[in-house]
Amino acid sequence: MRSLRWLIPVCCLGLIFLPARAGEPGAPAASKPLVLAGGPFSVKVVRDLAYVDGPAADPVKHRLDLYLPEGQKDFPVLFFVHGGAWRSGDKKTWFDLYGKIGTTFARNGIGAVVINYRLYPQAKHPTQIEDVAKAFAWTVAHIAEYGGRTDQLFVSGHSAGGHLVSLLATDDRYLKAEKLDLAKIKGVLPISGVYDLSYEAGLFIRVFGADRTTREQASPVKNVKAKLPPFLILYGDKDFPSCDKMSEAFCTALKAAQDDAKSMEIKERDHIAIIARLVRQDDPTLQAMLAFIAERAGLKLTAQPAGQS
Repeated sequence: MRSLRWLIPVCCLGLIFLPARAGEPGAPAASKPLVLAGGPFSVKVVRDLAYVDGPAADPVKHRLDLYLPEGQKDFPVLFFVHGGAWRSGDKKTWFDLYGKIGTTFARNGIGAVVINYRLYPQAKHPTQIEDVAKAFAWTVAHIAEYGGRTDQLFVSGHSAGGHLVSLLATDDRYLKAEKLDLAKIKGVLPISGVYDLSYEAGLFIRVFGADRTTREQASPVKNVKAKLPPFLILYGDKDFPSCDKMSEAFCTALKAAQDDAKSMEIKERDHIAIIARLVRQDDPTLQAMLAFIAERAGLKLTAQPAGQS
């Protein structure tokens, strides 16, 4: 993870210019498999809304973007948190990848909220999770004004973002600080997340501190208990080392507490490809996420040829 700052842009560039494989958009004509889709809908974008006001507000990091299925009402909403090892990233980086992800979900009838949050070292733990909680509280208070349903809010994020949404959904003190509770989260979909910070890893110590107890408190797997929201835990078969073990251990802990949890290994995906290819309708990660949300939100999905939506 130390190399993340230079590795991610380089890998992402390579993925963007990879030739399409058979069955993917842009590939040679062939018999296309059927995929599930909730649209297509036109998409309305609302950028840079402040979720913190006043003199303490950061003019860049306390902002979020909305991606909305235009003309629709009462739609489920995906609240998304970017990755970057808690110290880099932005909702507009990677050639607006996160905006493309928001657009993909909105096109399928699911509103998306894509947020920024303050980063290490300028902001230290628990600043990141506190910002995520404030952005979620803004969503609860305001998303109905844009057509979204406040009883159908799903949270997702990639890498560090997967850690943050999982912590939000397992340690309720951050929601309680915003006068909310875990019942406001309909489901959790972390992607290639980090769930146990108790290891003596340099990055974990720098961001979360040398005190092991503090790092354990910031570890979603250490906060598992009964009656948590449903989880779909996603990771790639070629992901970062131990991501598979950490994801499966988290899922096992959730199931042991009698929580609704499922893990899914996505084939032919590394830590970057799993998020970069999420914008494709036939991508297995997107398909799994759509099915998870549809089952819990009553969203109607129809089978279409790949590439049609």
